[in-house]
Amino acid sequence: MIKKYIILLALLPMMAAAQTVKSPNGNVSLTFSLSDKGQPTYEMKYKDKQVVNPSHLGLELARDKHASKGMEETDLMDGFTVKSTKTSSFDETWRPVWGETATIRNHYNEMAVCLHQPSSDRDITIRFRVYDYGMGLRYEFPQQQTLNYFVIKEEHTQFAMTADHTAYWIPGDYDTQEYEYNITPLTGIRAVIAKYREAYKSNSSTTVFSNTGVQTSLQLKTKDGLYINIHEAACLDYPTMHLNLDDKNLVFESWLTPDAVGRKGFIQTPFNTPWRTVMVSDDARDMLSCKLTLNLNEPCKIEDTSWIHPTKYCGVWWNMIVGTKSWSYTNDLPSVRLGFTDYTKCKPNGTHGATNEEVKRYIDFAAKNGLQEVLVEGWNEGWEDWFGHQKLDVFDFVTPYPDFDIKMLNDYAHAKGVKLMMHHETSSSALNYERHMEDAFSLMNKYGYDAVKTGYVGDIIPRGEYHYSQLMNNHYQHVIETAAKHHIMVNAHEATRPTGICRTWPNLIGNESARGTEYEAFGGNVAYHTVMLPFTRLQGGPMDYTPGIFETRLSDWSQNPSFVHTTLCGQLSLYLVMYSPLQMAADLPEHYEKYDDAFQFIRDVACDWDDSKYLEAEPAQYITVARKAKGTDNWFVGGKTGEEARTAVVRLDFLDKGRKYDCAIYQDAKGADYEHNPKAYQIIHKTVKKGDVLKINEARGGGFAVSLIAK
Repeated sequence: MIKKYIILLALLPMMAAAQTVKSPNGNVSLTFSLSDKGQPTYEMKYKDKQVVNPSHLGLELARDKHASKGMEETDLMDGFTVKSTKTSSFDETWRPVWGETATIRNHYNEMAVCLHQPSSDRDITIRFRVYDYGMGLRYEFPQQQTLNYFVIKEEHTQFAMTADHTAYWIPGDYDTQEYEYNITPLTGIRAVIAKYREAYKSNSSTTVFSNTGVQTSLQLKTKDGLYINIHEAACLDYPTMHLNLDDKNLVFESWLTPDAVGRKGFIQTPFNTPWRTVMVSDDARDMLSCKLTLNLNEPCKIEDTSWIHPTKYCGVWWNMIVGTKSWSYTNDLPSVRLGFTDYTKCKPNGTHGATNEEVKRYIDFAAKNGLQEVLVEGWNEGWEDWFGHQKLDVFDFVTPYPDFDIKMLNDYAHAKGVKLMMHHETSSSALNYERHMEDAFSLMNKYGYDAVKTGYVGDIIPRGEYHYSQLMNNHYQHVIETAAKHHIMVNAHEATRPTGICRTWPNLIGNESARGTEYEAFGGNVAYHTVMLPFTRLQGGPMDYTPGIFETRLSDWSQNPSFVHTTLCGQLSLYLVMYSPLQMAADLPEHYEKYDDAFQFIRDVACDWDDSKYLEAEPAQYITVARKAKGTDNWFVGGKTGEEARTAVVRLDFLDKGRKYDCAIYQDAKGADYEHNPKAYQIIHKTVKKGDVLKINEARGGGFAVSLIAK
């Protein structure tokens, strides 16, 4: 007995130093240990290949007047011992309210390591969930006398890379994600940011914080063919995480968005941080199909979700973006003041887009073509001086311009089976929006609006705050939860990047939070942009990318010299490649009428799905995906390419055996090219069955779309 007791004592330090949990199929392994200094450390492998080298974990606490009085602010970095370790397994299949598939499997093995810091008498738990395709980790702070309120100075979660991987990245920025993606080795990040840092300031609000800082979701590829993705999940009551690279040692470290006084987070225990995630596979398609971010969020908190519905819409928007129409009603006044400016005495400028006649034209188009809603921007007073003045009281969100009859237009729309979609641009005055939100949502309820597009262009008010700070993340969440009480769906633009919260709050049906179609009118997006976003931005949730631009040469119908960097069929492909339950037909009605045969695909395509299968994928090069429309036997396929022309191979193995399908292929015609011949397309009709193979040519910057209607 004595010998056995000695052996157990000898094993205890080893157990504390290295504890491993593997994924259900054993492909992913996560090992936790404490360093000689008692600093939490982890490493990660995939099929015995090192993915993350030993990396430290911990938090540095602030020592200032904001900290809890009487509490010693000892850093939660080292000096820990292992108090206990618990392992468990979990396996469920859940049904999203909307999504790429009817069901999602959430299957993982878990290890929760409870740590004690003797010097401060504090406990924290680090929880690891390990999936067949990656892992998530988070810090958990139980309520305790020695750690009740605290302020985060820095979070020091590391991701040590094994080599100088290829990175697909945008610069770290506290205020915007509206960048094109760079493709460089990790060691090439510094030179690119240094070169373009001044140019980045052209955005309406931008705060690049480091010459080696990047944003999540960060996509990487190793020389031996591993795909790695670093992101976060369930970012609630916490600032958004960036990654800062030590490019000499190839170690990323979490970099939280600060508040106006430089603090990273104000915490009251009990509290859990967001999950820090690493996804890995030797197949790029897994980066698109695995639902790590969603699975790490809590189940839906809305009991009755019957009012939440995927939506196709058009709207009064693109004309203003291109410059042929305006949001403002008059040019008479250098500034306006809510409640004082009398617009009935102002001369209309003649370019206002949100007029009764224009909106009715869009309602008629939507009704004719089976679109559910019509977005109208610029309907409300205040657009004359809305941007660039740090103005607190910009909009009241309830008072229309004289040429917008809110009751008449809603009655007109509803009579035709169409709804209007509300637009609430806040000009980043979050304070003002919160003051008016209840009245604004009540007005929506009165007139039957069930969806709102919010906007946060410009610098945040409260002044000095950033778009991705803890305070602003709490604001965006407040909007979502308040909207849910009013049975309103939310499409947030310029807000923080999504982190899977749409599982918990599925009335969040869309976000922007990236460089979208509007930039095609501001000089254009690179041709590979839309085959990069599904690997990065869309990891956290769907994007309102606003696809469907058919007249890609803007100078053909406006004074704008820009052009859209895709072919017409490339635009059709985005309804499949850029997954979203909220899809816009973003071009003008008269443009669609010129290409009515191609517009048939937008009429037909669904935006809610029972199944999705990624057939081909490579970051920034190409994506081909097949999706089965919700509640039907019909499939749709989309393929998009980047800068290189290619031939997609679509094997119809996913179709039902013994059944025939009417197949319509919308593809780039011979000679099509996004720069020189973007509108060259052809439509091929045939009958197909399971096992058939389609070989479809994709032009440079092009793509294709296929409808497969079961007979």
